[in-house]
Amino acid sequence: MDERDATAARFEAHRGHLRAVAFRMLGSLGDAEDAVQEAWLRLDRSAPHEVNDLRAWLTRVVGRICLDMLRSRTARREVPTDRAVAETVTDDRAPDPEQEAILVESVGRALLVVLDRLTPAERVAFVLHDLFAVKFDDIAPIVDRTPAAAKKLASRARLRVHGATPPENDGVGLAEHRRVVESFLAAARGRDLAGLLAVLDPDAVRRADALALPAGVPLEVRGARAIVEETLLLTRNALAADVVLVDGRIGLAVAPHGRLRLVLTFVVRDGRIAEYQVTGDPDQLERLDLTLPPCLRPDDDRSRHAGRGRRTREPVQYARSH
Repeated sequence: MDERDATAARFEAHRGHLRAVAFRMLGSLGDAEDAVQEAWLRLDRSAPHEVNDLRAWLTRVVGRICLDMLRSRTARREVPTDRAVAETVTDDRAPDPEQEAILVESVGRALLVVLDRLTPAERVAFVLHDLFAVKFDDIAPIVDRTPAAAKKLASRARLRVHGATPPENDGVGLAEHRRVVESFLAAARGRDLAGLLAVLDPDAVRRADALALPAGVPLEVRGARAIVEETLLLTRNALAADVVLVDGRIGLAVAPHGRLRLVLTFVVRDGRIAEYQVTGDPDQLERLDLTLPPCLRPDDDRSRHAGRGRRTREPVQYARSH
């Protein structure tokens, strides 16, 4: 085995880790693969035998590549290509939909949606430190900041991801609200007629803007049974939904391929949904403050799975195996 083959073998040993880092930064499997490939090219052009800690070196390189890609995307107001056209692209260059679905599930749709709200530097600092435990001394040169400034970037991102801690006397209200919304989501996913009727007030109202629903679907529907009939027809939306905080209240983000399409906000009275609003207008979506919900139950597996961890000074270990 010559030196280049040996370097390639060492690189391949870290490919899964690098892809995980890049996907969380970019939210796109296609873009993540491009970033990893660019990292290989840079390694191949360098003197790899002089690199002591190859994993750390490659992580820094991928971080810088992703930062540049995020900045370019922001400047052109682009969305990740494979997420925008995933449903129509069918050639061999398109990302594997099954593989991307696994990645989205491993990270969590809600986290991807919220990460998209960060600035490029905030996202890179947060992902590297909070998700992969990279030290701020190593993050600083990637984001062109001092270690102290890099720490502030991650702190600011953390606040935007998790939001402010709700007052203690709101905990019961949030927990109950979340229970109701999750029951609605589970029933919609399972096409459970009885479950939907149980969680909806008999006189419930569903409202939506003109961009939120398919053509021909009314913007307002009244009565639990009418809402249930419609919900069962739109099960696909439920399969791509996850719980988020919307302006501090429990809601749902519908995000196929991790890309935000719809937000549902709910009014809950006496343990049932009295009304809910479906927002699909991009300008309206942009104005909403979306954060991850707090861990309201100790046994909430999704909080560990998708990054709704404790707010501490310690890096939170998110799903990292993909």
